Amino acid sequence: MYYDSLAAMKMRYERQKPCCRFQAETLLEYDQWKKSTRAKLRRLTGLNKMELCGLNPRLIDTELLEGKSYTREKWVIQTEAHVWMPFYLLKPKEPGFKKNPVIIAPHGHGSGGKAAVAGVWNRPDIREAALRQNYTYGTAMADQGFYVFCPDARGFGERREAGRQGEEPEQYMGCSCREISHMALGLGLTVTGLWVWDLMRLLDYIETRPDCDRDRIGCMGLSGGGMQTLWLSALDDRVSFAAVSGYFYGYKDSLLEMNTNCSCNYVPRLWEAVDMGDVGALIAPRPFVIESGTEDHLNGRRAMVNVLEQVETVRKAYGLFHSEHAFVHDMFEGKHQWCGKKVYPFARQSLLAGLLAPESGMEIGGRPMKTCGNGDIILD
Repeated sequence: MYYDSLAAMKMRYERQKPCCRFQAETLLEYDQWKKSTRAKLRRLTGLNKMELCGLNPRLIDTELLEGKSYTREKWVIQTEAHVWMPFYLLKPKEPGFKKNPVIIAPHGHGSGGKAAVAGVWNRPDIREAALRQNYTYGTAMADQGFYVFCPDARGFGERREAGRQGEEPEQYMGCSCREISHMALGLGLTVTGLWVWDLMRLLDYIETRPDCDRDRIGCMGLSGGGMQTLWLSALDDRVSFAAVSGYFYGYKDSLLEMNTNCSCNYVPRLWEAVDMGDVGALIAPRPFVIESGTEDHLNGRRAMVNVLEQVETVRKAYGLFHSEHAFVHDMFEGKHQWCGKKVYPFARQSLLAGLLAPESGMEIGGRPMKTCGNGDIILD
């Protein structure tokens, strides 16, 4: 006989009404809600405690990558005092524009950090993870002509804490989310807030580069990468296109009931303020794609019902702007993995619109592109 707390916690969750839930019925109400909700989330995640510092970017290495359409550079920037974030930059060998559209491609768990997304498959465990969960969106977008930034999140890859540092598979492919969370919570910080801050600093760096178009920056990711994409896009309007895969569902089913999920998911008092659909609603009316695998175990015991409830909240937000066309929910038959079927064309259409003359036939990433009569961009 066990006397656990789950039933009582579920009842407590069900009794509460999140104070920042999306209920706007006019654009004015939406603007007021967005402002107050963002301020609340910044406080809860600890973003309001973060301090700026010099970025001090440094180029570490350049790989020409024979047979690829892009080169791979390794950089580091400073995101706060004494904190450095390494990232790979995938650059098309023949850029299509003077100022190039950008994709930020954060990784999820079990990826070896930035390595899987950036195509650094020099270890069998990284290659296996990349193929199993289709961690190929970074290289795919580079092949399509985008500048792609693939950063290590805190606790992954080259940013693992002492207990996880090493080359053994369980160390290299693991993460330090628990350790960072333990350190952060007592200081009023969270893993979520630290991740979002680092990506905001990456945005700051991208804006300094003359070869990057600051008005055409997208973000896309799977699992923990989807979480990073969701929060960054919700809290920073500099992201003009977002694609979240394997990370969109109700908190009660997927994080309270499934309470062995990673520590990075948990923000003190978050569920008193919002559900995940409310966070997604902050992205409206910018182009936004959500991917959901119908067999993804993270959807919880009610499966797609748990997902669709949150998606409906986002749809209502886009409806206020009459921008239903800017929001796509792609349900594919599959497990916890990246799909990309609807993401890639929507990303091209959203981030390249207006850059190409109709029927131009310009080549991007070695593949001819053109716009058709309705403005959609076609990759031949």
